[in-house]
This record gives sequence, structure tokens and C-alpha cells, in this order.
Amino acid sequence: MTANALVSPLPHHPRHEHVEDPTDPVGAMVRLVRESFAVVEHHSERVAEHFYATLFAIAPATREMFPVNMQVQRSRLLRALVHVVQMVDRPDDLLPFLRQLGRDHRKFGVVASHYEAVGMALLAGVKQYAGNAWTDDVERAWAEAYTIMARAMLEAASADDSPAWWPATVVERHRIERDLAIVRVRPDYPLPYHPGQYVSVETPQRPRLWRYLTPATAPREDGLLEFHVRSVEGGWVSRAIVGHSEPGDQWRIGPPMGRIRVDRDAGRDVVMVAGGTGIAPMRAIVDHLAKWGENPRVHLFFGGRVRQDLYDLENLRMLAATNPWLKVVPVLESEPGLAGVEHGTLADVVTRYGAWEDHDVLVSGSPAMVRSTVSRMLVAGTSLDRITYDPFTVD
Repeated sequence: MTANALVSPLPHHPRHEHVEDPTDPVGAMVRLVRESFAVVEHHSERVAEHFYATLFAIAPATREMFPVNMQVQRSRLLRALVHVVQMVDRPDDLLPFLRQLGRDHRKFGVVASHYEAVGMALLAGVKQYAGNAWTDDVERAWAEAYTIMARAMLEAASADDSPAWWPATVVERHRIERDLAIVRVRPDYPLPYHPGQYVSVETPQRPRLWRYLTPATAPREDGLLEFHVRSVEGGWVSRAIVGHSEPGDQWRIGPPMGRIRVDRDAGRDVVMVAGGTGIAPMRAIVDHLAKWGENPRVHLFFGGRVRQDLYDLENLRMLAATNPWLKVVPVLESEPGLAGVEHGTLADVVTRYGAWEDHDVLVSGSPAMVRSTVSRMLVAGTSLDRITYDPFTVD
């Protein structure tokens, strides 16, 4: 289980807080985990250092799963583990994600003993800084919560007979802006993803640093994948892809993951909300829907801070011109004098149009954008059960 496999914490899922039933052992477990972690949260960097020191001491072979430079990765695994542990009272959200994550981990050669070592290191790191808050009951709660997580991942990994990863070759890198590139990659054999899913990739410029990317096109007969990559500050992988990827580079691509999709048979119209390169899964879905003459009506809100962030707007408008079921709404946070766009944040504009009670809602973008948009839509009256987004970081 590697630091770059489990991403930064999931965007907070806005729902009613869990109310503990004194007869419910899961509720008691969740409370103990949350309360004890609150004690150590402000020591997160030291907890992470203790976690890795313990992990590498009790399972030295795991060191090879991590990048040479641990500076960027130090706290990602710990924070993700803690977040997942805290979600054990929401199995409908957690278990599908864990199963996908377990299948994805096969690319590292993860085995049962690695999960055991990670669990021991996690408990040791929290215990070290929990002080008097660490009791026998708290230790049992952490162990039980982690066991639920590890079991789901291991069972899914054992049941999957597809490849652990796909070898692929970079065909083209087209740099649209200084910090944005479209990269086209051809796997050696077809990657069975559905439009809207994302994958993890490893590049030769940053070995052992896997980053999640979303194909921006539906599956094609020639197998070509198109990725939209924006380099971010401190983003080792994204900057390497945008600045240094070359045709002929050999990538490794992990199994497809994610829940974002459109069910054409559901009988509901769709709202898509995408910020920046978060347009990629929406583009893939729209590309797929364009194969049919009749589809659910789709309102696609595509937002950014400045006009350059709407880099794919003309392509989307061309798709809308030939597909009457698609309406594209560009949104900008700045440049108020610019005509033909809505102004404000995506959360502002989407809720300005209504509550979308009878629609399926798909959201994609930075964690901050997802959090704010989902929260505002819930306040406006959108049903939580109709909102879908995927939990991965921007780099």
C-alpha cells in the first residue's frame, strides 16, 4: 500500500452527521477513532514520520514501493488511511471505493502481509502522539476499523483476474499553454474503462510516483487515450508530464476506477459541473453519448477563473451544435466584462439555475471546488443521492 496510491483525503462528503446509537458497536468504534485522532491531528507531520519509520522497520520490502524522495509523499498515505477509517459508518460510499482501490493496488505487488504492516504502523503512529487518549478501547476501535478497510481491499484484489497494469506508449504531447498539455497515449492492449472513469499512471520521468488522470474521450477502436494535464505548484508528476513527456515514453496505467457515469436508461436528465481539467470525464461521457441520437438532456457547466481555463470550450460548443440534447454553460470567476459566459463560481451559477431535484448530478474538479459546489447544491435542495463525484487529488 503506497503513499501515492491512496490519494489525499477525499473531499468531505456533506451529509448529516452520524448519531451514535449506544447499542451500535460500529457507531462506538467510529466515535473512538474520531475522538482519538482529533488529539493527534495537529501533530500530523510527526505522526507521518513515525508511521513511515515503523513501516520500513517492520516491513523493509515496502520501501521499494515508494519514491526515493519522500518529501511530497510523507503525509498522503496517513491522511488517506485516517479518512477512510473515519468513513466506516458509511459503507455505501466507502466499500465500492475500497474495492476499486484494492484492485488498483495490485500494480504494486501488494500482499496480505503489507496490509498487516501498514495497520501496525498506523496504530503505532497514532498511539505515539495520542497520550492519555490512547486506551485499550481506542486501540481496538482503530484495529477493527482498519481491518474492515483492509479486508475489502484484499477481497477485491483476490477476485480480480484482469491485468495489474497496462503498458502504454506516449504518441503525442500537445502543449496548449505553459502549464497545460494534452497527451495522447496508446496502451499495448485495450484498456476496458467506461467513460468518466479515471486511472493511475506512472511515467519514466517520475518512477514510483503514480498520479490519477482521467481519459477525456470515450474508448476508441484504436485504443488511444487522451489526457488533459495541468501542472500545479509543487506537482512533481504533473509538471514532468506537461514539460517533459515525449513520444515514445513508456507509461504504466493502472486499472480503471471511479463512479462518474451517465445511465441512459435511468430516465433522468443530467447536470455536469466541471472545473478546469475536471472537464475530462465529462468530455468522455459526452463523446460516448454522441454515438446515439436520443439521450438524456445534459446541462454542462464548465468553469474556471480566467478565460484560458476554459481551454476546451470551442470543442464543447461544436459538440452542442450537433447534439441538441447538450447545453454548454461557460462560467468564469473573473473577467466580468466578457460576454457569452456566466459569472461567479461554479457553485454560484449552478444553484442560480435551480435545485435540479430531478436530475443526476456529476461533479469533477479540484477538491475545494467539489466541496463548495456539492455543499451549495445540498443547501439549494439537490438530493445527496443524486450527486456523484470521485475522490482524487489534482496531483
